[in-house]
Amino acid sequence: MAALWSSVASPARPTVKKESLPALIMESIVLFGPPGAGKGTQAQRIMESTGLPQVSTGDMLRAAVAAGTPTGIEAKKYMDAGQLVPDEVIIDLIKDRIQEDDASNGVMFDGFPRTIPQAEALSTITAVSHVVAIEVPDERIVERICGRYTCADCSAVFHDTFNPTTKEGVCDSCGSSNFKRRADDNADTVMSRLNAYHEQTSPLAAWYDSKGIFFRIDGDRDIDSITQDILTTLE
Repeated sequence: MAALWSSVASPARPTVKKESLPALIMESIVLFGPPGAGKGTQAQRIMESTGLPQVSTGDMLRAAVAAGTPTGIEAKKYMDAGQLVPDEVIIDLIKDRIQEDDASNGVMFDGFPRTIPQAEALSTITAVSHVVAIEVPDERIVERICGRYTCADCSAVFHDTFNPTTKEGVCDSCGSSNFKRRADDNADTVMSRLNAYHEQTSPLAAWYDSKGIFFRIDGDRDIDSITQDILTTLE
């Protein structure tokens, strides 16, 4: 992938220098990461640094259905029936998305592909130059997710270990003492989700690794260090 920036002033706000690439030469990246790995934070920083738009198939599906596009209408049939939207419909959505002006140099895929057939189909419409996996030990993921709680009044998010309230039982933002935790933020549910993630992504990781474009990033560190390693990998 051609370097999309000349230097990084700081991990939090890297300096961006975009290059003008021919419209038919697109190099996209894929971002992997289990729930709780901090993928959302890093995705935002990658977008700011590379200029590549973030593409989520879930967001695209909702937008296409709301807009009533031909692909959205087709997808809605499956969604209304409680069925998975077929790969070919998802690929059609992606084909439409990468025709937009902001995707002329490629995109950053978040949550796609999930299977080898999806990856094979994706390779026919855009070149994937880097697949970045943010890896965090399962036990740390459980700790991160199970410790989260939210102010029921203002939606401020806190954590038992990493971001507790300044005064115990009192929201720093609004002073409320009304907090809530998600019912599925428990160890059993989180481990079930992690096992499903590993089973789903392991074959795909090996497939991309065999092509020499799979890069593992230690996600059990401070945010800025993770960002710096990802940006170095993408250069």
